[in-house]
Amino acid sequence: MKQALLIILSALIISACGGAANTNKPAANNTNAAVPEKQNLSVVERPQKIKDMMAARGEQDAAAPTLKIVEPKANSEVASSTVKVKLDISGDLKGYKPHMDHETKMGNHIHVILDNQPYEAYYNLEQEFELRNVSDGEHTIRVFPSRPWHESYKNEGAFQIVKFTVKNGGADTTKPATVNGATVATSAAAPTPEGKDMKESKAGAVDVSKPLLTFSRPKGEYKGDDANAIMIDFWLANAKLKGDGGEYRVRWSVGDSEPKFIEKWEPIWLTGWTAGKHNVKLELVDAAGNVVDNGGYNSTTREITVVK
Repeated sequence: MKQALLIILSALIISACGGAANTNKPAANNTNAAVPEKQNLSVVERPQKIKDMMAARGEQDAAAPTLKIVEPKANSEVASSTVKVKLDISGDLKGYKPHMDHETKMGNHIHVILDNQPYEAYYNLEQEFELRNVSDGEHTIRVFPSRPWHESYKNEGAFQIVKFTVKNGGADTTKPATVNGATVATSAAAPTPEGKDMKESKAGAVDVSKPLLTFSRPKGEYKGDDANAIMIDFWLANAKLKGDGGEYRVRWSVGDSEPKFIEKWEPIWLTGWTAGKHNVKLELVDAAGNVVDNGGYNSTTREITVVK
C-alpha cells in the first residue's frame, strides 16, 4: 500500500513540474526582431541649398583670404593653460569677413585646430580666441578660413600652422573637454573671448614641411535636411593629389565600409546615411597606398551622429 502511494505521489510531482521536458530548447525565432538598416553611401553633387547660399554671397567664394598667426608665436613657450590665439587676415577678400549671424548661428569663420583634435570655429577676429585647459607639453595650432557651411578656402596662404609649448600651465586634466558643449564665460558681466576647453593631447612628431592632411569635416551631429548629404572636406599642405598632378590620394571610409579615394583636392558630398553614430576616417596615402607618416596626423577618425 505504501509503495503504491509513493508511485502515485511521484507521478503527481512530475506532472506538476511539467514532466521531464527539455528546458534547454532553443527559443523560437523572433520574426519581428529589428534588422539594422544597411548603409550605402554615394557621392552626389553639391546640395541645391548650398548652391543658393553661394549665389547669395556674390564674389566671396572667389576670394583668396590669407591668415597670419600672431599669437602664439612659432616655437614660443606659454606659461598658462589658457592659450590666446590671435590672427590677422588679409588678401583678396572680395567681401569675405568672419562673423556670426546670431539668428542663424552661421557665418564665415576660421577653423582652429589644437593638435589633432576636432576644429573649433572662430568668428570674431577683433577679439582673441582662447584654447582653455591646454595640458603641458608641445602642441600645434592649425588654422584656415571657412565658409558658413564649413567648406574651407584652399588658396595659397590660407593655411597656417605653428608649434608652441605649454610649461607649468596648471591645466586640470580631470576637467571635461567641454562645458555643456558651449563657450565658457567667467561671468555674465565679463564673458571670456570665444573659445573652448580642450582635451588633453600632445602635438606628436609633426614636421610642418612634410605632407600634412588636416581633417576638417564632417563633425558633430547632422539632422533634418543637413543629414541628406554630408560633406567631407580637408586641408592638404605640402602635397598634391593625383588628379591635381601629384602622387598622393586621400583614402576615406565610414565604419567598416570598403575604403574609397579622393583624387582631386575638393570636397565631396555623401548621401545614403542611416541614423546613428558613424566613424569617418581620412588618410593621406602615397602611390603604393601606404599612409604618409607625419606625427600621426595623416590618419584621423572622427565620430559623427546622424539623426533622422
